[in-house]
Amino acid sequence: MAIDLVEGNPLQKEVPIPIDDTLKYGCFREDTEMCLEFVDIERIEKVYKKLDRRILPAFWVLYFLCSAIRSNIGLAQTMNLKQHHDLAAELHLTPKQVSTGLALFYVCYVLFDLPSNLIMSKLSPHIWMSRIVISVGIIGICLTAMKAAWSFYLLRLLLGIVISGMWPGMSYYLTLFYPPSRTGKRIGRYFTAAQVSAAVVGLVSAGFQEMDGLGGLVGFQWMFLLYGLVGTLVGISLLWWLPDRPHPPGEIPNREGWRKWIPESKPALTGEDARIHFEDLNRVYHRQAWSLKDLWAVFTDWRLWPLVVMYFGVVGVGIGTQSYGTVIIRGINPDLTGIQLSLLFAPIWIMDLTAILMVTPLSDRFHHHRALFFSFAVLLQIAGLLITTFAGHGSKSWARYGGLLIVGFGLGPTVPITMTWTNEIFQSRHGEVGVAAASALVSGLGNLGSILTTYALYTGWPADAKGPHKYSKSNLVMIGILCGSILAAATMVLLLRFFGNSSTKKPGSASSTNEGEGNFIDGAARRELQQRGLRGLWFRR
Repeated sequence: MAIDLVEGNPLQKEVPIPIDDTLKYGCFREDTEMCLEFVDIERIEKVYKKLDRRILPAFWVLYFLCSAIRSNIGLAQTMNLKQHHDLAAELHLTPKQVSTGLALFYVCYVLFDLPSNLIMSKLSPHIWMSRIVISVGIIGICLTAMKAAWSFYLLRLLLGIVISGMWPGMSYYLTLFYPPSRTGKRIGRYFTAAQVSAAVVGLVSAGFQEMDGLGGLVGFQWMFLLYGLVGTLVGISLLWWLPDRPHPPGEIPNREGWRKWIPESKPALTGEDARIHFEDLNRVYHRQAWSLKDLWAVFTDWRLWPLVVMYFGVVGVGIGTQSYGTVIIRGINPDLTGIQLSLLFAPIWIMDLTAILMVTPLSDRFHHHRALFFSFAVLLQIAGLLITTFAGHGSKSWARYGGLLIVGFGLGPTVPITMTWTNEIFQSRHGEVGVAAASALVSGLGNLGSILTTYALYTGWPADAKGPHKYSKSNLVMIGILCGSILAAATMVLLLRFFGNSSTKKPGSASSTNEGEGNFIDGAARRELQQRGLRGLWFRR
């Protein structure tokens, strides 16, 4: 039922609308059947689909390339082994030196994640995201020229510095364009790029191994060079493609000073679409200047630390599997060639991708039970690691490889669930700085788990490579940190039930960001609530 309001007609200031129609039209007051203004929700959905087409493909591509360049080192350890053209042989590295180089990346990632995200919140977000991808591409090209341990260490350090803030920055960027109820699905969509990247890089590395010796470069050098070139070009193109933060309709962005030298990207939306989006977004998001006091409030919020522990376990296992997947498979069957190892590496991440597509939409629908979805996925990882460690007899038991596939499936939804839960909690409590700081701290401090798994485990633990069950102690350590993640998720649920998650801002204030706390509750938000749980499923309609 569409009703036109004639400006200046006092008889049409308040028009009764049946409650069912509030699913189609926005209302100013939730507790009444009287609506003062209404917007066609189908039109709002079209606006957000336009945003999706502008932002999500670009995020998917940049995340794909950055993940590929970051994780190529893991594959380089087993490429062209028979020709002795693998990473360790070419650079004359010991297994411990390889582990050290892998870990140095995450040391910088931990140190610079938060500063990067805070800088991004002050500058143009699209410029900062482009800067990250360009820098990662350039470092990827430079990896081709590594000749010794010192250059390996230096470039891994630099890569950790320039890529820091990418993952939490993408999460923060989304909150500038989408209300909290819409971010979870989007995070899940572009997070699939990491899994596709791991699978594709594993498959394509088989082709790079066939290029070994071409032009005087070994296989893994061709891999670094081509990915680096593509990453650099994509990063430059993002300056024109990614939109800057949304501005009020009619407001002209500041192009003074250094900004005039940067290519200007076209706004994501124009005309009526921009107005509708701004008003819808303004229900829950109000940009405000933040201070060190606001940052300290985020850092001292107890809700941050269970999320960090959750992330610590799952990202540690994820990076450990990504960095040493081919090494673990080779431990199962030492007779496999480098190409076979690369081909067997890819299905782990196909399982990971499948789980993301299956579980993250369910975790959005049943969003009050994110901890259950998270914990179930972590239990699958634990089961998979136990199978990988102890299943079968002899060194060529393929049941152990099946355990790795289960680990991959369990890994899929855990990181998106953790980051979505972080956004939900901290946007409502602390606003923009809450999302920027909390997502960076969860990602940065959580990656201490990556330092543990890349430096102290597997090839960094030489004694663990001996015996009938290779790397059994490393696998058990990863099971231990996963148990910590489950315990943290359970603690978070109990504490939230006891203490709640009320906003630190006063309802209705300019800085309040609680969805629905202002004057405007739109039909899209109501419909989103009705699509949660079992009520919106097809068999309940």
